[in-house]
Amino acid sequence: MDSSGFSIMFQGVSFLRLLKGLWVTIQLALISSGLSIVLGTLLGFLLKSRHKAVRIICLVYVDIMRILPQLVLLFAAYYGTASWFGLNLSAWNAAVIVFTMWGTAEMGDLVRGALESIPKHQYESAGALGMTSAQTFRYVILPQTLRRLAAPSVNLVTRMIKTTSLVEIIGMVEVLKTGQQIIDANRIDYPSGAFWVYGMVFLMYFLICWPISIAAKRLERKWS
Repeated sequence: MDSSGFSIMFQGVSFLRLLKGLWVTIQLALISSGLSIVLGTLLGFLLKSRHKAVRIICLVYVDIMRILPQLVLLFAAYYGTASWFGLNLSAWNAAVIVFTMWGTAEMGDLVRGALESIPKHQYESAGALGMTSAQTFRYVILPQTLRRLAAPSVNLVTRMIKTTSLVEIIGMVEVLKTGQQIIDANRIDYPSGAFWVYGMVFLMYFLICWPISIAAKRLERKWS
Protein backbone atom coordinates (compact mmCIF):
# COMPACT_ATOMS: atom_id res chain seq x y z
CA MET A 1 0.00 0.00 0.00
CA ASP A 2 1.38 3.38 -1.00
CA SER A 3 1.84 5.30 2.24
CA SER A 4 1.54 8.59 0.38
CA GLY A 5 -2.16 7.85 -0.10
CA PHE A 6 -2.78 9.01 3.45
CA SER A 7 -1.99 12.59 2.44
CA ILE A 8 -5.19 12.65 0.39
CA MET A 9 -7.01 13.39 3.65
CA PHE A 10 -5.16 16.68 3.94
CA GLN A 11 -5.21 17.59 0.26
CA GLY A 12 -7.05 20.89 -0.03
CA VAL A 13 -10.29 20.74 1.93
CA SER A 14 -10.88 16.99 1.67
CA PHE A 15 -11.16 16.40 5.41
CA LEU A 16 -13.45 19.39 5.89
CA ARG A 17 -15.65 18.10 3.09
CA LEU A 18 -15.94 14.76 4.86
CA LEU A 19 -16.93 16.52 8.07
CA LYS A 20 -19.55 18.49 6.18
CA GLY A 21 -20.90 15.28 4.66
CA LEU A 22 -20.93 13.70 8.12
CA TRP A 23 -23.00 16.59 9.43
CA VAL A 24 -25.55 15.96 6.67
CA THR A 25 -25.69 12.30 7.74
CA ILE A 26 -26.17 13.23 11.39
CA GLN A 27 -28.90 15.76 10.63
CA LEU A 28 -30.80 13.33 8.44
CA ALA A 29 -30.55 10.55 11.02
CA LEU A 30 -31.57 12.71 13.98
CA ILE A 31 -34.55 14.31 12.24
CA SER A 32 -35.80 10.98 10.88
CA SER A 33 -35.23 9.22 14.22
CA GLY A 34 -37.01 11.94 16.20
CA LEU A 35 -40.05 11.85 13.95
CA SER A 36 -40.00 8.05 13.91
CA ILE A 37 -39.99 7.78 17.69
CA VAL A 38 -42.94 10.15 18.08
CA LEU A 39 -45.03 8.74 15.24
CA GLY A 40 -43.97 5.16 15.97
CA THR A 41 -45.10 5.45 19.58
CA LEU A 42 -48.53 6.56 18.39
CA LEU A 43 -48.58 3.74 15.84
CA GLY A 44 -47.68 1.21 18.52
CA PHE A 45 -50.69 2.17 20.62
CA LEU A 46 -52.91 2.04 17.53
CA LEU A 47 -51.66 -1.50 16.92
CA LYS A 48 -53.26 -2.38 20.27
CA SER A 49 -56.49 -0.55 19.47
CA ARG A 50 -59.79 -2.16 20.29
CA HIS A 51 -61.01 -1.41 16.79
CA LYS A 52 -60.14 -4.29 14.48
CA ALA A 53 -60.10 -2.15 11.33
CA VAL A 54 -57.55 0.22 12.87
CA ARG A 55 -55.33 -2.68 13.91
CA ILE A 56 -55.46 -4.27 10.46
CA ILE A 57 -54.58 -1.03 8.67
CA CYS A 58 -51.66 -0.41 11.01
CA LEU A 59 -50.43 -4.00 10.68
CA VAL A 60 -50.51 -3.79 6.90
CA TYR A 61 -48.50 -0.56 7.03
CA VAL A 62 -45.90 -2.07 9.37
CA ASP A 63 -45.54 -5.19 7.24
CA ILE A 64 -45.14 -3.21 4.02
CA MET A 65 -42.55 -0.85 5.48
CA ARG A 66 -40.55 -3.68 7.04
CA ILE A 67 -40.66 -5.95 3.98
CA LEU A 68 -39.80 -3.42 1.28
CA PRO A 69 -36.08 -2.53 1.08
CA GLN A 70 -35.25 1.08 1.92
CA LEU A 71 -33.58 1.27 -1.49
CA VAL A 72 -36.89 0.63 -3.25
CA LEU A 73 -38.67 3.14 -1.03
CA LEU A 74 -36.09 5.82 -1.83
CA PHE A 75 -36.50 5.27 -5.57
CA ALA A 76 -40.28 5.36 -5.21
CA ALA A 77 -40.25 8.56 -3.15
CA TYR A 78 -37.70 10.42 -5.27
CA TYR A 79 -38.54 9.28 -8.80
CA GLY A 80 -42.01 7.82 -8.38
CA THR A 81 -43.69 10.89 -6.89
CA ALA A 82 -42.50 12.98 -9.83
CA SER A 83 -43.94 10.64 -12.47
CA TRP A 84 -47.05 9.58 -10.56
CA PHE A 85 -48.14 12.79 -8.82
CA GLY A 86 -46.07 15.49 -10.49
CA LEU A 87 -44.28 16.28 -7.23
CA ASN A 88 -40.59 17.08 -7.49
CA LEU A 89 -39.27 16.22 -4.08
CA SER A 90 -35.71 17.16 -3.23
CA ALA A 91 -33.35 14.35 -2.30
CA TRP A 92 -33.38 15.60 1.29
CA ASN A 93 -37.18 15.61 1.59
CA ALA A 94 -37.48 12.22 -0.07
CA ALA A 95 -34.91 10.75 2.33
CA VAL A 96 -36.59 12.21 5.41
CA ILE A 97 -39.98 10.89 4.31
CA VAL A 98 -38.68 7.40 3.56
CA PHE A 99 -36.61 7.00 6.71
CA THR A 100 -39.39 8.41 8.86
CA MET A 101 -41.93 6.02 7.35
CA TRP A 102 -39.57 3.07 7.81
CA GLY A 103 -38.54 4.15 11.33
CA THR A 104 -42.16 4.69 12.33
CA ALA A 105 -42.97 1.11 11.38
CA GLU A 106 -39.97 -0.21 13.30
CA MET A 107 -40.77 1.89 16.36
CA GLY A 108 -44.44 0.97 16.20
CA ASP A 109 -43.56 -2.71 16.29
CA LEU A 110 -41.23 -2.10 19.24
CA VAL A 111 -44.00 -0.32 21.15
CA ARG A 112 -46.45 -3.10 20.41
CA GLY A 113 -43.96 -5.69 21.64
CA ALA A 114 -43.29 -3.70 24.80
CA LEU A 115 -47.01 -3.42 25.57
CA GLU A 116 -47.57 -7.11 24.94
CA SER A 117 -44.65 -8.04 27.20
CA ILE A 118 -46.35 -6.56 30.26
CA PRO A 119 -48.00 -9.42 32.19
CA LYS A 120 -51.79 -9.45 32.30
CA HIS A 121 -51.80 -9.59 36.09
CA GLN A 122 -50.40 -6.04 36.14
CA TYR A 123 -53.69 -4.80 34.73
CA GLU A 124 -55.68 -7.03 37.08
CA SER A 125 -53.73 -5.88 40.13
CA ALA A 126 -54.23 -2.24 39.22
CA GLY A 127 -57.96 -2.85 38.82
CA ALA A 128 -58.09 -4.61 42.17
CA LEU A 129 -56.57 -1.50 43.76
CA GLY A 130 -59.39 0.59 42.37
CA MET A 131 -57.43 2.28 39.58
CA THR A 132 -59.25 3.48 36.51
CA SER A 133 -58.04 2.51 33.03
CA ALA A 134 -56.37 5.91 32.64
CA GLN A 135 -54.63 5.60 36.01
CA THR A 136 -53.51 2.06 35.22
CA PHE A 137 -51.98 3.21 31.97
CA ARG A 138 -50.30 6.27 33.46
CA TYR A 139 -48.87 4.81 36.65
CA VAL A 140 -48.41 1.12 35.83
CA ILE A 141 -48.23 0.41 32.11
CA LEU A 142 -46.53 3.52 30.72
CA PRO A 143 -43.48 3.50 33.06
CA GLN A 144 -42.78 -0.16 32.30
CA THR A 145 -43.29 0.38 28.58
CA LEU A 146 -40.81 3.27 28.52
CA ARG A 147 -38.21 1.16 30.29
CA ARG A 148 -38.61 -1.62 27.78
CA LEU A 149 -38.36 0.86 24.90
CA ALA A 150 -35.31 2.82 26.02
CA ALA A 151 -32.58 0.53 24.68
CA PRO A 152 -34.37 -0.51 21.45
CA SER A 153 -35.10 3.15 20.65
CA VAL A 154 -31.43 4.04 20.99
CA ASN A 155 -30.52 1.09 18.76
CA LEU A 156 -33.00 2.37 16.17
CA VAL A 157 -31.05 5.64 16.03
CA THR A 158 -27.87 3.68 15.33
CA ARG A 159 -29.56 1.73 12.55
CA MET A 160 -30.90 4.97 11.12
CA ILE A 161 -27.41 6.49 10.98
CA LYS A 162 -26.03 3.51 9.09
CA THR A 163 -28.99 3.27 6.72
CA THR A 164 -28.60 6.90 5.63
CA SER A 165 -25.66 5.76 3.47
CA LEU A 166 -28.27 4.66 0.90
CA VAL A 167 -29.22 8.24 0.04
CA GLU A 168 -26.29 8.60 -2.33
CA ILE A 169 -28.28 6.67 -4.93
CA ILE A 170 -30.69 9.61 -5.27
CA GLY A 171 -27.88 12.14 -5.54
CA MET A 172 -27.72 13.32 -1.95
CA VAL A 173 -24.21 14.24 -0.87
CA GLU A 174 -23.56 12.82 2.59
CA VAL A 175 -20.33 11.46 4.06
CA LEU A 176 -20.07 8.33 1.88
CA LYS A 177 -20.85 10.20 -1.34
CA THR A 178 -18.36 12.88 -0.38
CA GLY A 179 -15.72 10.22 0.13
CA GLN A 180 -16.38 8.78 -3.32
CA GLN A 181 -16.10 12.23 -4.88
CA ILE A 182 -12.73 12.79 -3.20
CA ILE A 183 -11.47 9.41 -4.43
CA ASP A 184 -12.61 10.03 -8.00
CA ALA A 185 -11.04 13.49 -8.10
CA ASN A 186 -7.66 12.17 -6.88
CA ARG A 187 -7.56 8.72 -8.45
CA ILE A 188 -4.46 9.45 -10.58
CA ASP A 189 -2.40 11.38 -8.02
CA TYR A 190 -3.34 9.12 -5.10
CA PRO A 191 -4.00 5.58 -6.41
CA SER A 192 -4.16 4.21 -2.86
CA GLY A 193 -6.34 7.05 -1.62
CA ALA A 194 -9.52 4.95 -1.59
CA PHE A 195 -8.17 2.88 1.30
CA TRP A 196 -7.60 5.95 3.46
CA VAL A 197 -10.79 7.76 2.52
CA TYR A 198 -13.03 4.77 3.15
CA GLY A 199 -11.07 4.09 6.32
CA MET A 200 -11.83 7.61 7.53
CA VAL A 201 -15.51 7.21 6.63
CA PHE A 202 -15.58 3.94 8.58
CA LEU A 203 -13.95 5.67 11.55
CA MET A 204 -16.50 8.48 11.46
CA TYR A 205 -19.43 6.05 11.45
CA PHE A 206 -17.80 4.11 14.27
CA LEU A 207 -17.20 7.18 16.43
CA ILE A 208 -20.85 8.15 16.09
CA CYS A 209 -22.49 4.74 16.47
CA TRP A 210 -20.25 3.16 19.10
CA PRO A 211 -21.12 5.58 21.97
CA ILE A 212 -24.82 5.20 21.10
CA SER A 213 -24.53 1.40 21.22
CA ILE A 214 -22.75 1.60 24.58
CA ALA A 215 -25.50 3.85 25.93
CA ALA A 216 -28.16 1.39 24.75
CA LYS A 217 -26.42 -1.52 26.50
CA ARG A 218 -26.09 0.45 29.72
CA LEU A 219 -29.75 1.41 29.65
CA GLU A 220 -30.69 -2.21 29.05
CA ARG A 221 -28.58 -3.41 32.01
CA LYS A 222 -29.84 -0.62 34.26
CA TRP A 223 -33.52 -1.18 33.58
CA SER A 224 -33.54 -4.93 33.06
